[in-house]
Amino acid sequence: MRVLGVEGTAWCASAAVFDAETDSVFIESDPYEPDSGGIHPREAAEHMGDAIPRVIETALDHAREEYDDRTGDEPSVDAVAFSRGPGLGPCLRIVATAARALARTLDVPLVGVNHMVAHLEIGRHRAGFDSPVCLNASGANAHLLGFHDGRYRVLGETMDTGVGNALDKFTRHVGWSHPGGPKIEEHANEGEFVELPYVVKGMDFSFSGIMSAAKAAHDDGVPVEDVCFSLQEHVFAMLTEVAERALSLTGTDELVLGGGVGQNARFREMLASMCAERGADFHAPDPRFLRDNAGMIAVLGAKMAAVGDTVAVAESAIDPDFRPDQVPVTWRDDAESVARVPSAGGDGEDDRDAADMRGAEATVEVRGDEVVKRRLPKGYRHPELDATLRRDRTVAEARLLAAARGTGVPTPLVHDVDVAEATLVMQFVGERDLAAALTADRARTVGEHLARLHDAGIVHGDPTTRNVRVGRTGGPEDGRLFCIDFGLGFSSDHVEDYAMDLHVFEQSIEGTATEPGRLVAAVEDGYRAVGDPAVLERLRGVEGRGRYQ
Repeated sequence: MRVLGVEGTAWCASAAVFDAETDSVFIESDPYEPDSGGIHPREAAEHMGDAIPRVIETALDHAREEYDDRTGDEPSVDAVAFSRGPGLGPCLRIVATAARALARTLDVPLVGVNHMVAHLEIGRHRAGFDSPVCLNASGANAHLLGFHDGRYRVLGETMDTGVGNALDKFTRHVGWSHPGGPKIEEHANEGEFVELPYVVKGMDFSFSGIMSAAKAAHDDGVPVEDVCFSLQEHVFAMLTEVAERALSLTGTDELVLGGGVGQNARFREMLASMCAERGADFHAPDPRFLRDNAGMIAVLGAKMAAVGDTVAVAESAIDPDFRPDQVPVTWRDDAESVARVPSAGGDGEDDRDAADMRGAEATVEVRGDEVVKRRLPKGYRHPELDATLRRDRTVAEARLLAAARGTGVPTPLVHDVDVAEATLVMQFVGERDLAAALTADRARTVGEHLARLHDAGIVHGDPTTRNVRVGRTGGPEDGRLFCIDFGLGFSSDHVEDYAMDLHVFEQSIEGTATEPGRLVAAVEDGYRAVGDPAVLERLRGVEGRGRYQ
């Protein structure tokens, strides 16, 4: 099968031809480059209208010249695929119109492709991975995805703006032209570390605070090279950390990178280092497949066309807000899942026999009825940032474990704290992770636990199915659920923070559990029975602010 792909979600007009038999991709692109500032939608659309015919003709010429197995002037193409969304509406409409006309002219099927799913699928395709965690980092987008229960599920995402757009906001502030990412990378080579905000909420993250602080630091006279260096160290460390949290939650050992920001060498270095420390496999596609391109549209279009996932011209409307988790994944086996064996005790056996367990942030060594939790240095993080996070999270965890227990929520007793070594010695609790034994009744209990914590002004910060332990069946802890790992926790009286806690826990269910809808409903039923209904109301707002909603 050979497929012509057409891409034009925002700034890059692109066409490509993919030959499935040889796995070869030809790409022709014509990016829009604004004279100043960021992308101007009207100018981008004007560029798209002018450039799309040229790049398509070049791709068709390649098909005519490369493949001579058909007679006549028609190029050797079996389907036309186009980027249906997400993106800028005026640009998407131009691309869709061109693709429809071409499919009709060539009398071949039309395939509508989700741009963000194409970013992750090209990485999976080139790596040969089975079911990896996918980190997409592009201009308007930043999220973690994993295939589960027939769709790509959002494991984590930015709660304000895409990573590329966030970096562009800083470069516009200092007077640099679009795109800003390469300029930040260049100036960072001469910079030194300065402290900036670091915001991770489970597997979600936020860039608004760090961008405001970076602008203020520049205005206060901090050398721009130092701000650029520190922006990279903080922003990319945040994304690397949440990627590791997703690997830990799902149990997979494969990570692929997608999106134009992935061209940054320091970012790829961090992700490769993290995966090497975990023993996971990492793949970053060639730069031509990271930035917006029609090659990824053509490759995914071929997979979709091969299983008959095409669209009639009359039903091929664009969708500027097309979320990746809205896409029925027809080209993969529904039985596949990013969620692997959830814990060493997943078969019901007591996992205290495991000599050493590794989470996203720490290792846990079991010593009889105690565990020793060590926050080991992270090689991918800048040493100053790493030391601060390890120290602060160790102190917060020790304090909040005791405070949480005072609310009636079961937590392990802390026997010893070594702040300098970022080590805690705690009581061993629970037979296994909740991920290995999740039921509606237990989900409801977690909802009740979170409500009690919030009523006392405690935010867990990372409540996932891996951070709740289940007591041994038939033993003295039978039926008890223990909340653990308060390293991202803090004290707060803001309903927004409580809603984010719920959002993080529900995301962990939706990304890994079977029949997640009834489990999420049980969580909210438990919360409603004990907690403030205003938190559930705010939860709906948090979900709506997700970049891909």
